[in-house]
Amino acid sequence: MAHHEGLAAKVQFSILAVLLTFMYNTPYFAITGSADFLSLLQFPFMQRAIAGGILMGILGGLLGSFVTLRRLSYFSDAVGSASLVGIVLGVLINVNPTWTLLPFSIIFGLSVLYLIDQTDLASDSVFSIAESGGLAIGVILTSFIPGYRGNLLAVLFGDILAINETDLILILLLLLASAMFVLSTLRQQILLTLNPALAKVQGVSVDLHRYVFVVLLSLTVAVAIKAVGILLVNAFLVIPASTAKLLSHKFAQFLTLCVILGVFSSAIGLLGSGLFNFASGPSIVLVQFLLFVGVMAWQKGLGVRNRV
Repeated sequence: MAHHEGLAAKVQFSILAVLLTFMYNTPYFAITGSADFLSLLQFPFMQRAIAGGILMGILGGLLGSFVTLRRLSYFSDAVGSASLVGIVLGVLINVNPTWTLLPFSIIFGLSVLYLIDQTDLASDSVFSIAESGGLAIGVILTSFIPGYRGNLLAVLFGDILAINETDLILILLLLLASAMFVLSTLRQQILLTLNPALAKVQGVSVDLHRYVFVVLLSLTVAVAIKAVGILLVNAFLVIPASTAKLLSHKFAQFLTLCVILGVFSSAIGLLGSGLFNFASGPSIVLVQFLLFVGVMAWQKGLGVRNRV
């Protein structure tokens, strides 16, 4: 019950974040003409955004399925919020923030997991403490940035249209690494998700699998921030998996639906943002949210309750 209440709170926060982001990024409501829209698709930046959105949809669906079942939504939220530190550090030392964000996300994720293992505190308490501390440090560090700091607002809201070739390569490499790890150890991952104690008895290296998964998840959060921003990165991982969970009876079906919904929402969200001149990241999350609400309403009408 507590998990479902926490998930509901996350979804509600995502709605608020989407609304705030639209207010910040969309000064007016406009529908692009069909000719202008088709010409927009011919621009390289739009093609990169669509390719990046599809790749991240696959990646988010793949890892988001385990995030939801293992109740790690607070973990991805903590990494996303604390990632502000990694971004600001890059600005302060005058390097591409991506190259400071990636190692910081890994270090932060592993540190949080180690802290959970070394204390008797509940995991959600540790996640909350780490998130608050990381965000506070990040905000304080921004005061050391000389000159105009308004461009840091893009970190909160994201801009998938700003994805470049380097970002695409990073996303593709991370997707390949994640797919190889998850699919080659799928039986162990399912066992770890459903019954960690049994997995340990059967000789599965529980700690190794947990730490590798946390590294991949931390990197996924880091690369997704550029697309959807700190405020919405957790929703990007959790909502498609939550929708798939409502529709699935078996784990293989659940995993497949997570990926399909991730890709579909990314593609439709990007096309919608181009058509209606909305912010791209929030448009993707809004499509995910509408799919979730639609499926939930449909199941309520049918009186169906599906669980993986």
